[in-house]
Amino acid sequence: MDKQIKLFLEFLQNDKKLSNNTLQSYKRDILQYQTYIDKNKLNYLKIDHEDVNEYLKSLSKANKKTSTISRNLATMRAFYQFLIRTKKIKKDPTEGIHSPKVEKKIPSVLTAKEVELLLEQPKNVDLKGIRDKAMLEVAYATGMRVTEIISLNVEDVNIEESYITCNMGSKKRSIPLGSISLQSLVDYIEKARPILIKDENDKALFVNINGKRLTRQGFWKIVKYYKEQAHISKEITPHVLRHSFATHLLRNGADLKSIQTMLGHSDISSTQVYMQFKNENLKDIYNKAHPRA
Repeated sequence: MDKQIKLFLEFLQNDKKLSNNTLQSYKRDILQYQTYIDKNKLNYLKIDHEDVNEYLKSLSKANKKTSTISRNLATMRAFYQFLIRTKKIKKDPTEGIHSPKVEKKIPSVLTAKEVELLLEQPKNVDLKGIRDKAMLEVAYATGMRVTEIISLNVEDVNIEESYITCNMGSKKRSIPLGSISLQSLVDYIEKARPILIKDENDKALFVNINGKRLTRQGFWKIVKYYKEQAHISKEITPHVLRHSFATHLLRNGADLKSIQTMLGHSDISSTQVYMQFKNENLKDIYNKAHPRA
């Protein structure tokens, strides 16, 4: 099984071009499945419906979230489809097994005032403040994921045309930059980054104080720090800025298809979750005015 897992992960990386984060999720899931197979002395090539269901039940008994169980099933399905493709098996044992229903969580969203308060916190008085201001402005201006932001290179920024290019995943996308985010980015590129970097050949856009590409953990800590500085009680993560970006665009008249393109969603159903926020004002009016509300 070790060899097939190795080939499966190589296939996901080289053929499917999955991002590193997604690849790591697949790897964790499939190794967990392998542990179950070994522990129960099962032959992974002769697994049937009942065995798959027993594995999913074991995850449930281990108090795994519904979303985690659903993801594990998707990983197993991808693995067995790969084994069919490479002619190791003839039938997919996960075929016809439905994923447990996952409740769609309502995304946490900041108000426009809260966003403004957060973005006001970094001050352009030192290198770190200039960098942090640029990063937070870009996060809210583009709705990019954390991994996408920290993976940006200097050449991904088009200052003249005011847009930034995300090269991660299977599709490249360009996202407009507003005047404030663009100016913050220009300030950082011209005033702070040249001093922070240790190697002039380094392409990373956002770097830490040691001149190395910023990490996910580093970005999260920065957001948390300024959330506390702004005395905002809501939990704020980089993803909350992404949700806020999409919600505020929708409320101000942007169409769903354009938002889908900017977010990089392959399926518009992922973008439709923000529709529930579009007419929140109408809900308030209704609740206050209708006698039976």
